[in-house]
Amino acid sequence: MNDKLVMETILLLLKSTVEVYVHGTLESSNKVIHSALKNGLDDIMKMQFEVFLKMQEAGWYKINNIDSKTISQTYRKLASN
Repeated sequence: MNDKLVMETILLLLKSTVEVYVHGTLESSNKVIHSALKNGLDDIMKMQFEVFLKMQEAGWYKINNIDSKTISQTYRKLASN
């Protein structure tokens, strides 16, 4: 298994974990549990962002900028529906 695949797997696992923490935080009715889950969510999101930055730095996660013309066209298309 190469480094890129390992990092992709870690990123996917962290994103899945964020979803679990979000739902747990939203559904908790106890302040102590809510606070613990929210703190865990913050920690997981921080880890996810750090992994993303490392992947981007290594050239494994590319971000494509979208020009304003494409954004305007998409907005008009969605607004017309």
